[in-house]
Amino acid sequence: MTPHGAIHTTFTRVADVEDTRTVVDFVGDAELALIGEASHGTHEFYASRANITKRLIVESGFRAVIIEADWPDAYRVNRYVRHQSADADAVSALDDFKRFPTWMWRNADVVQFVEWLYEHNDGLPPDEQAGFYGMDLYSLHASMRAVVEYLDRRDPEAARRAREHYGCFDRYGDDPQTYAYSETFGLESCEDAVVAVLMDLQRRSAEPGRTDVLARDEFFVAEMNARLVKNAEEYYRTMLGGGARSWNLRDRHMAESIEAIRNNLSGWDSPAKVAVWAHNSHLGDARATQMGQRGELNVGQLMRERFPGRTCLIGYTTSHGTVTAASDWGEPAALKRVRPALPGSYEHLFHGLSSPRFFLPLGSEPVRHLLLKPRLERAIGVIYRPETERQSHYFQASLSSQFDAVLHFDHTIAVRPLEITAQWTLPEVPETFPTGV
Repeated sequence: MTPHGAIHTTFTRVADVEDTRTVVDFVGDAELALIGEASHGTHEFYASRANITKRLIVESGFRAVIIEADWPDAYRVNRYVRHQSADADAVSALDDFKRFPTWMWRNADVVQFVEWLYEHNDGLPPDEQAGFYGMDLYSLHASMRAVVEYLDRRDPEAARRAREHYGCFDRYGDDPQTYAYSETFGLESCEDAVVAVLMDLQRRSAEPGRTDVLARDEFFVAEMNARLVKNAEEYYRTMLGGGARSWNLRDRHMAESIEAIRNNLSGWDSPAKVAVWAHNSHLGDARATQMGQRGELNVGQLMRERFPGRTCLIGYTTSHGTVTAASDWGEPAALKRVRPALPGSYEHLFHGLSSPRFFLPLGSEPVRHLLLKPRLERAIGVIYRPETERQSHYFQASLSSQFDAVLHFDHTIAVRPLEITAQWTLPEVPETFPTGV
């Protein structure tokens, strides 16, 4: 049987981004639903996984969505959706997402989901509400401030010690990447300082009063920030060395964060179910891709290893359309055309099925076998360089080992940023685009 024929007999057509019944049924009893994206700027990916997650929360008892974002930025949103903040609306709650790329979370689809979560939680007891959390590690300085502010309220002497330890970073200014050059110039690292603060904080976990729910949650937030500072210090210290080390540090931190959040939400006999939103490159099992061949691991691999049989990995693909992305790091968001998928890629194979949207489980024969052979797979992050499409955005992967299922949207449109820039317009193109004939 040809790949087209096998897939035709296996996939489920998806009417639109709100058609989620088949996907939720597929997730079933899994406790961790890792839902990816093939780019950081595609409307269908954001809208579809938001609708899947809504249904997982309402029908399957999922307690949280954990996103590829920094802990303090996302926790402000968590306070909002739990009716614990003074923010007037979702747009205000997302105000701390100031670091490039702002459109990744400050966009219309995320606003809609955050408002839905706020309304869903209204009137529910705290232990039944669904939360919104970050798992990334870029917020070095914001997390240091949060730790010190917590200790100021709880233990001024411990706060003094933390300020002294964290003062190690003062000579590097506010840009963490400046710290990345510290070993290059032979400067002493801040490793011992950040470990000391974390250990000092963790010694407080058994103190009287920790059984109080509010005090316990406040401590958990501080501990997550202190752990982030420790891991971010190591990440920035190693990022210039190249190779797999810094990538692996980051994904291990994200996996640790998922576990910590889940443990904090779980009852003694009822493990919390959580949805995780991140790029396919983080959530598809790295062992099935070129990443694994380079010695890189990722969140999807780690979750499968730690929670076998309880983790569901779902990826997204697209053939062509538009995307919100930048041309280089730190540049404004631009509206870009996504070139048609390259021959020999999964996206090109799926485009040939002549179905605009479909859901494809990957575990059953003959699809599993047919999609086990490595093909090209496209990945667009926050940067999109169509002029170097093959080198910049494609890698080899074995799809049926990488994911448990995929959602394909053949034509997709760009996610709409909250802040529209002059670059967020499409240039004039011939009516014959993309064929050119």
